[in-house]
Amino acid sequence: MSVLFTFPGQGAQKPAMLHALPDHPETARALEQASQALGRDVLALDTAQALRSTVAVQLCLLVAGVAMARVLAAHGASPQMVAGLSIGAWPAAVVAGVLDFTDAVRLVELRGRLMEEAYPSGYGMTAIGGLTRRQLEALVARVHAPASPVYIANLNAQRQIVVAGSEAAMQAVAALALEHGAQRAERLAVSVPSHCELLDAQARTLADALAQVALARPRIGFISSSQARALFDARRIGEDLAANMARPVPWAGTVRHAWERGARLAIETPTGAVLTNLTAQEWPEGVALSCESARLDTLVLAVRRACDGAV
Repeated sequence: MSVLFTFPGQGAQKPAMLHALPDHPETARALEQASQALGRDVLALDTAQALRSTVAVQLCLLVAGVAMARVLAAHGASPQMVAGLSIGAWPAAVVAGVLDFTDAVRLVELRGRLMEEAYPSGYGMTAIGGLTRRQLEALVARVHAPASPVYIANLNAQRQIVVAGSEAAMQAVAALALEHGAQRAERLAVSVPSHCELLDAQARTLADALAQVALARPRIGFISSSQARALFDARRIGEDLAANMARPVPWAGTVRHAWERGARLAIETPTGAVLTNLTAQEWPEGVALSCESARLDTLVLAVRRACDGAV
């Protein structure tokens, strides 16, 4: 049986998230490498004020994911597969050996800056719960227009879908959704319209930058959350990383694919448990754990038991 590490996307960030990482040499090493790559102290990026910036959020999620995976690996708990939602695909690529961590830090800083500069305000993402994709697409079509763009972005579960676009358009879709039976409509802590064509130009710029760095074939399974399938070629993974900001995310399909490839234990790196809860919905006979809600020794034991076929 295989172990899947999942890496959360923007919206999962919390103040002091880097300071809350395990006190471990691997944590210190990751923080030092990130600080050197940035030319400033990465620990200054996880304050409530700093996390108002898309750049800081994405860097914190990258560093937290890599650091936690390294801590687990140091205790003999390594995955056979990785998958990340949105920015989470970047620490997944580092852990899979596709991308050097230092290169990832610099590219993620560029990624966040491109997104933030394109949409400094007035845009974001909203989660709608209780409607199917078909139902929500009909409502989005009623609102979407050049002056009020809104798109289906994340397909987290059959009836848990995220839309992205302008504030006014998202509010209109949310109101319609609630009128048509949605159970909730929640504005996410994301200040840019990710996973839709509004970021096509930024994705192309990032692809040009990513083409300048060395990539390697993954040492473990890398599952693209944009395509809900495993990718094996370094160049294709690089293209996927650059483009994922402008592509919808079929997360439910991604974790189902991991299950089909033999994963039975999923561990979500900091911070939060959103992916853990979503994965559990798709894995009724598997186990999904969050680093935030489980002790390190519990996680290590769970990985060892999974690798021994005890899950």
